[in-house]
Amino acid sequence: MKIDLTDTTASKINKALVQGRRAIGTPAVGMVLTLVIVTDEENAYDALKAASEASREHPSRTLVVIKRVSRSPRDRTSSRLDAEVRVGADAGTGETVVLRLYGEVVNHAQSVVLPLLLPDAPTVVWWPVNAPLDPAQDPLGTLAQRRVTDTYAAERPIEELTARAEAYHPGDTDLSWTRITPWRSMLAAALDQVTCEVTAAEVEGEEFNPSVELLAMWLADRLSVPVERTLSTGPGLTGVRMETTCGPIVLDRADGSLATLSIQGQPDRAVALKRRETSELIAEELRRLDPDDTYASALRYGVDRLGEATRADTSSSLRRSGDEGSAPGAGEQGVGARDNGSEAASEAPSEAKAASSGGKAEKKAPARKAPARKATADEPSSDKSLGESASDKSASGNASSDKSSSGNASPDNSSPDKSSSDRAPAKKATKKATAKKAAAK
Repeated sequence: MKIDLTDTTASKINKALVQGRRAIGTPAVGMVLTLVIVTDEENAYDALKAASEASREHPSRTLVVIKRVSRSPRDRTSSRLDAEVRVGADAGTGETVVLRLYGEVVNHAQSVVLPLLLPDAPTVVWWPVNAPLDPAQDPLGTLAQRRVTDTYAAERPIEELTARAEAYHPGDTDLSWTRITPWRSMLAAALDQVTCEVTAAEVEGEEFNPSVELLAMWLADRLSVPVERTLSTGPGLTGVRMETTCGPIVLDRADGSLATLSIQGQPDRAVALKRRETSELIAEELRRLDPDDTYASALRYGVDRLGEATRADTSSSLRRSGDEGSAPGAGEQGVGARDNGSEAASEAPSEAKAASSGGKAEKKAPARKAPARKATADEPSSDKSLGESASDKSASGNASSDKSSSGNASPDNSSPDKSSSDRAPAKKATKKATAKKAAAK
């Protein structure tokens, strides 16, 4: 349910709240705190959405204060207050009042907000953007027990952290500190698993991120060790490394959602460490309204004591990987040379084997017999066998001579004499066969 009021007053707004509660059937007030949001028109929607989601855990009356800029001198002298009252489903689990201030009333916002605060309930003031450097001294900040700022939305977040440290009052807090709560819990749990002393630490994150500075200051304040900061491309915090006497402890988150916890002597573990929405951060801050002494101690440590941040330099790692790559290259070249030598050595026996097989082929080639001539009926079988044996001997003699001439097996001149001596018995056998033929005729 929505009720629009133009040029109204605080009393009329209270009456509209009672009317709205009765209309939806919940006349009783069951809210636990009053949340005052000081913002502009540009960021009002996102802030109101985050507060509405946080009200599911903390039912509250949300007052959104929007200070409108006057366009002319006449508008600055006049004052006007417009309001939009939301109850029921339009306001989540609580009540929402959007206040738009014009003219002189902009400088007296506390006078408008004070009558609308819940009685006997704590008050929290949240500045999503354009927070004052000293929230406790702001007119609206004086009404609250808890003052929430967001240094991440500042134009110069690192310088504003220094100003926050100088103007800190109990009850001040920052959403940049709330963002590193899971990191602090995970690092503390990792140190509980080892009985070692931390000697140094390193925090890695994107540039101009106050959460990186706050985490580094917290580690330096609690561990009393030197802490270095390394700038990365983000998103947000990307890693923390703690050097201990038992080995390094590394918490690395490269993608903004899942982190890897590495402890010396233990297997790596994947842990959920996602970047949280603004509604979750506000809900966490509303869980406790007492002063945060840990935040105060880390903030007062000072950014200046950390020294200058250094950018992540990958040249050394690339150089190491290059050296490692060149060494195998040389080794591969040596292996290639050895392989070429072994291939040459293996080719030599292969060629010799091929040559020997070729020689054998040449040796067997002349041994092929010509088609046998049919013997006549008058020719005796013994003469036929004798002639064939003679021809075989002649063929073998020719093969041996071819072998000696082609293979050059022996360097001396004994081969020609041997072949001629082999031919002599064959001639004698032929003459004897001829003589026998003549005698038979």
